[in-house]
Amino acid sequence: MRSLSLWLAAVWAFSLTTLGLFVVPMLFMHLPTPAMAGTMAAKLFSVQTWISVVCGIALLAAFRSNRPLAPVHIAQAATLFVVAGVLLALLVEFGVSPRIVARDNLALWHRVGSAMYFAQWVCALVVFGKLAGARSAEASE
Repeated sequence: MRSLSLWLAAVWAFSLTTLGLFVVPMLFMHLPTPAMAGTMAAKLFSVQTWISVVCGIALLAAFRSNRPLAPVHIAQAATLFVVAGVLLALLVEFGVSPRIVARDNLALWHRVGSAMYFAQWVCALVVFGKLAGARSAEASE
């Protein structure tokens, strides 16, 4: 049952990876105009926000349950990264994305959004790494 938290972290981290490193670049390579690609990318990033929020809330619930789905010391270490990652996702969705869509200082807000997406990705990878490390340590015992 402890593998559920590892799966949640994997979905979060690798959905961010797939979208940011593969899907969105493919949109800009294959759609006729950058505006079309940007519109579709914005919709996909919005969906990714909610994937991040759901995974983050589920991870926090798993860490805090009476029968934790992760070792307590790992859960405590990962909690900060989960909260930070979810907050970053929500800040991009509600703070940065509207400015990008409005084309309000587009270059600046695109850089800010990209940096925050990258930071969220790092948070998700750290959580996944901590849980995967705990899982492999349990398996070797």
